[in-house]
Amino acid sequence: MAFELTKEYVERLSQAVELRDESTIRLELSDLFAADISVLLDELEGPEAHYILTLLDTETGAEILAEYDSDSRRELLKYFDSAEIARYVNILDSDDAVDLLKEQSVRIREEVIALIEDREQARFILDLLPYEPDTAGGLMQKELVKINVRQTVTECVEEIRRQAEDVEKVYTVYVVDDDQILLGIVSLKDIILAKRGSKIEQIYDDDVIYASTYDSAEDVAELMSRYDLDALPVVNVQKRLLGQITIDDVVDVITEQAQEDIAAITGVSEEVEEDDSVWKITRSRLPWLGIGMIGSLLAAKFLGIFEHDLLMMVPALALFIPIIGSTGGNVGIQSSSFMVQILSDKSALSGEFWPRMLKILTVAVLKGVLIAAFVFLITYLILSHSLKLSMVVSISLMAVVLLSSFTGTVTPIILNRYGINPSVASGPFITTANDFLGYSVYFGIAYLLYHYG
Repeated sequence: MAFELTKEYVERLSQAVELRDESTIRLELSDLFAADISVLLDELEGPEAHYILTLLDTETGAEILAEYDSDSRRELLKYFDSAEIARYVNILDSDDAVDLLKEQSVRIREEVIALIEDREQARFILDLLPYEPDTAGGLMQKELVKINVRQTVTECVEEIRRQAEDVEKVYTVYVVDDDQILLGIVSLKDIILAKRGSKIEQIYDDDVIYASTYDSAEDVAELMSRYDLDALPVVNVQKRLLGQITIDDVVDVITEQAQEDIAAITGVSEEVEEDDSVWKITRSRLPWLGIGMIGSLLAAKFLGIFEHDLLMMVPALALFIPIIGSTGGNVGIQSSSFMVQILSDKSALSGEFWPRMLKILTVAVLKGVLIAAFVFLITYLILSHSLKLSMVVSISLMAVVLLSSFTGTVTPIILNRYGINPSVASGPFITTANDFLGYSVYFGIAYLLYHYG
């Protein structure tokens, strides 16, 4: 059953900490996974969480710290000394250890590395620290299982047993030459089924997908998602095997990417956290809201042009202005969201792109026709009984649907072409642009029909 965090649970645990009731604390946490405990401890004060972690064995504590988000972990570790941090870093996977250390000051980082008992782990950490966190090098871990291409299957099995002690999960076995150049991979199934005297060079697969150390995290996530990989080897420019990226790290990247896209779609200009200052949160939301407000004011000014002409002549036209605006905005956001989805999986570079474009435009035409027919019937039979007004509204809506679909589709493509995140094409930008297009079409058609129709 999934863990459910309740206020009573937190208060009960906090009281146990205050009373230094170790048996109650251990009992409360005994059935919880590390991820659940990290969520629970994040609700406590730093000294309380620190006390609880000191009661747990080092391996469990390390698993809990690995589950923390960066900001919460940074705050929690302020209550730990360098020796305590070093005990956890000593047994964490190298990528998690580096993430933790990068959150600390240079002084603390150096002290911790000096205190790490496992000197191979310390070397791994020093190798990984220079890489930026949003690159393949920043995501990879050094722990992996590799074998030499000249080994026999029997030797390979012994080598896997030896290396697997230091690897949390064995997703795949990498095949290298004497210079550690990545040659391919071999599955555990193939090793088990192969004859003991067989050479690895006879059974390994040389068609291997890999990343370079400076590939972006987004490219890594796209590769692993496209080819359904549990692990991805990372190599340098000489194709020397340096580490691997596992699926759990890529899930974090995909989650962060989705959060960034949602922020862009909703018009938030920078990353903010729940505990940030009121001013920072407000500032992050102002830019796109400001653009939307300016666009709305200009649209209102534009509508004023028709106040003494069409609106005085046919006041009923004003009743349908909200329909024109909202329909254009909604259709534009639908189209832009669909196009952003296409661009995100690189299909813009494949042969499927133009068929999808044709499909989008066909859908736009069909939507326009159906909406226009429906609105014409409602307007003529129920609202106005005016054939001319019904024609203006229905024709305008069909044109607005087509134009909004076009702008919502093309804008992300243009932004993507110039290296701008296409997610920002949604929200206020598309809505404001479509307001102008929709109102221009609406009053343009009304002018033609009422003056020349």
